[in-house]
Amino acid sequence: MGRRMIFRFAAAALLCAAWATAAQAQDFRQSFNLAPGGSITIKNVSGDINISGYDGAGVEVTAYKEGRDRDRVSVENLSTANHVSLRADYEEHCNCDASLRFEVRVPRNMRFNFDKISTASGNLTAENVTGSVEMNTASGDVTLSGVSGEIRASSASGTVKVRDAAGNVNASSASGDVEVELTRIEGDGDMRFSTASGNVHVRLPAGIDATVEMSTVSGSLETNFPIEVRKDQYGPGSRARGQLGGGGSRLLKISSASGDVSLKSL
Repeated sequence: MGRRMIFRFAAAALLCAAWATAAQAQDFRQSFNLAPGGSITIKNVSGDINISGYDGAGVEVTAYKEGRDRDRVSVENLSTANHVSLRADYEEHCNCDASLRFEVRVPRNMRFNFDKISTASGNLTAENVTGSVEMNTASGDVTLSGVSGEIRASSASGTVKVRDAAGNVNASSASGDVEVELTRIEGDGDMRFSTASGNVHVRLPAGIDATVEMSTVSGSLETNFPIEVRKDQYGPGSRARGQLGGGGSRLLKISSASGDVSLKSL
């Protein structure tokens, strides 16, 4: 084989390698035609996930690769006909500086099941969406605004905020504040708001029907609902228990191990 032919093969090999590297480093973009009631699962490792409602018809997902080693992470697409399923996929033994930031847009008036929107390190947000929403992060904040449906939000280390929500909400943090504002309550499921270290502040409609339990081990307890607040006789904690409205089967439980707790009407 002549030198010219060897050079051509080498050049072609280098070009193919460059194309492969460029393709690997590209951001992920895809649109999904998801019917109402379909499910969306996104499992990230490092990076934020932001979900917002818009006036379009499809589910649009963009994942931006970030960090010095961003070419070593990609998006694995496991989606089926009525289930958008995406996850971060790192090279084996990748102790690297690489993350993914997911930006998701969904039709604002279409109901979806947002199953297990999660990240190990990053913030999660959802705005102006409808459906069942489950969001959790190991290290970061969770913020939901204008969400309607059944909401479950948690952080191991970070603040959880729910604003201008309608439906049924459960929110918790292991180390961080929990702030909830629920403008309309739907269904009859229990609602629990808790943190191990931080404050819990909840605002609800005045006409709620529920059995209420409130407690803090170390902190103040405050409410403007007609519930009696009692200090623990043999400890620093405070508790409150009572029925609001017709009571009913709904349990509303608000607690902090170390922090202030409040329940106020809108």
